Amino acid sequence: MRGNIIGERFIVLSFGESHGRCVGAVVDGCPAGLALREEDVQRELDLRRPSSPLISTERREEDVVEILSGVFEGYTTGAPICMLTWNRDVKGEDYAEIRYKPRPGHADYYAHVKYEGFNDYRGGGRFSGRITAGFVMAGAVAKKLLRDVLGIRIIGYSLEIGGVRAGEFTLEDAERNRYENDVRAPTPEAAERMRKKILEARERGDSVGGMVECVAVNVPIGLGEPVFDALDADIAKAMMAIPGARGVEFGAGFAAARMTGSQHNDPLIVKGGRIVSEKNDAGGVIGGISTGMPIIVRIAFKPTSSIPLEQKTVDLRDLSEARLRIRGRHDPCIVPRAVAVVEAMMAIVLADHAIRAGFIPPVLRRGD
Repeated sequence: MRGNIIGERFIVLSFGESHGRCVGAVVDGCPAGLALREEDVQRELDLRRPSSPLISTERREEDVVEILSGVFEGYTTGAPICMLTWNRDVKGEDYAEIRYKPRPGHADYYAHVKYEGFNDYRGGGRFSGRITAGFVMAGAVAKKLLRDVLGIRIIGYSLEIGGVRAGEFTLEDAERNRYENDVRAPTPEAAERMRKKILEARERGDSVGGMVECVAVNVPIGLGEPVFDALDADIAKAMMAIPGARGVEFGAGFAAARMTGSQHNDPLIVKGGRIVSEKNDAGGVIGGISTGMPIIVRIAFKPTSSIPLEQKTVDLRDLSEARLRIRGRHDPCIVPRAVAVVEAMMAIVLADHAIRAGFIPPVLRRGD
């Protein structure tokens, strides 16, 4: 079974549980010679942390990364890179009730059946958003590799929260503003409206969902291994591995179903001596291969399942119907914190495919 591993050449192994001792990742296949420090990973990990106690969880993990292997004298060695952060702010007692009263919307009951009760149920265990800290660690390595070798930039942001969608903005707007507000919106005006929606839901004891948009620029033509390892297929798989993700679309996405061929097709033109697409409804991938245009992907996230409102469930001990009021510390909206995770997953897939396609060598020379 490879349920905790992603990638063929840039391989990521995820480990840890929500209220276990630690969470982290092992990256195997990263070329030797990449300049890498803990600060590079920490910078990305900090972007995933709760930005405001009013719109995110009250759980306060320091999330200080430790690189245990695979880096020597400031450079990757070609050996597996093991990274982790310790779980400090743990309150497992908050979850004693859910051992036998599974939470609606969570994997509690289904994991209990699959693993016959041996799974760590605290905070969702292996099914918690907490494990995405490891995704971000691995993504930090992938982002630096892509940026240093190929000049690829990855920009994610909250496109929509609670039905409030950002208005007109440029990619430059998004890159400048997304980490300057606590909801990761591309503009200050959108941030204010999105924040209001989250606070209204929190006041009601409820939660809201939304959508993250992520754009990768400077991706060369030719990434992707059709047909079953198509680039968009692998990106979609990676995004759907993020807890709470419920849908993925590229470019025009589901709107393509309401378009004609003449509307959706991206005409080819010559610009600056290069063949490019006149527009990008394909979202940067056609036939499972990158087109050289920006890769544009949107991920829909459901409302946070853990809410303070009383809900119906069952008691597994006697198969009786029961009521449950969830305790613990939870985000009223997971979208803002998901932005850094989406960027990480995009980077992991692109790094894997760049190595497979020969764009990144197994050893980086000093100065590469």
